[in-house]
Amino acid sequence: MESNVIPDSVRHQRLQPGIGFSSGATGTLRSSLRPGVTVPIAPLLSSPASLAASSGPPPPPPPLQLHSLYGGMGAGLGPGASGHCNPGNPAVLKEAVEAVVRSFAKHTQGYGRVNVVEALQEFWQMKLTRGADLRNGALVVYEMVPSNSPPYVCYVSLPGGSCFGSFQFCPTKAEARRSAAKIALMNSVFNEHPSRRITDDFIEKSVNEALASFNGNREEADNPNTGIGAFRFMLESNKGKSMLEFQELMTVFQLLHWNGSLKAMRERQCSRQEVLAHYSHRALDDDMRTQMAADWVNREQSIAGTIAQELATTERELEDARLAGRELRFYKEKKDILMLAVGQLSAANTATLPSH
Repeated sequence: MESNVIPDSVRHQRLQPGIGFSSGATGTLRSSLRPGVTVPIAPLLSSPASLAASSGPPPPPPPLQLHSLYGGMGAGLGPGASGHCNPGNPAVLKEAVEAVVRSFAKHTQGYGRVNVVEALQEFWQMKLTRGADLRNGALVVYEMVPSNSPPYVCYVSLPGGSCFGSFQFCPTKAEARRSAAKIALMNSVFNEHPSRRITDDFIEKSVNEALASFNGNREEADNPNTGIGAFRFMLESNKGKSMLEFQELMTVFQLLHWNGSLKAMRERQCSRQEVLAHYSHRALDDDMRTQMAADWVNREQSIAGTIAQELATTERELEDARLAGRELRFYKEKKDILMLAVGQLSAANTATLPSH
């Protein structure tokens, strides 16, 4: 049975999932809870049995998708719902996005064709003016995928960290930018709907769906040491926030699970409460990305081809999610971390070459 009370004298030794762990390791909680690991990655809650032994909370709710516009909002929010999704009908997706953009223009007294790039920036500037907690301001950031010929692809990152991408065939870079802005504006507007807020009723429904998905019992939901209990804890800790805000937070835990860090922390007998409490208040930053990348370098040095294989899978996931109009940050962060690992590996190989 896992104890929730941890003597300070052993805390730093226990919470060290990183490379080079030893019984004498010491340091701050930030350094000891670093995401770096070298252990294999476990499947993500593939069965009820694995739920009980899971190293972290269940997967987060699915990113905002088009079916949410037509079905019950928030329906199917169980923790098992964030698996791969095949791209929907592109024509339906385009029609829905255009409808939301036109509606946005109508309600903001816009006339004629909407400049979606400006509209998206003005939307977030308005949120900041009205008191939204945007730590890094209201700037919307665009990133073009390097290409000398169409189709062009553009990603847009919102102030909170959510990421969307152009979802249409774009013959020009300007059209790719507009396409990305459209899907981001649609999700930004839709995210303001009261049904996308985490409330007591929302939490209860989500937990019940999680229990049904994994054949769990009520005691699991009330026990924070279980996967479903941790899921409830995360929801309750973010009561009042929107689904995009919650997804931004859960991206950190998705990456920690993907990188094997949650499993490593579990093996060090680190309680879920400690992990959740620490990473719930830690933003995804360059330090965390660098540490994760270093672990993929170690895996590559142990088994050649590991990074290339994972990168190929990640690029397919990113492409499918982009064409389906889904929120992309998890997939894009994975790709960025893997590309960072490629750079680290190249630098390490260069450093070891004999000098002439």
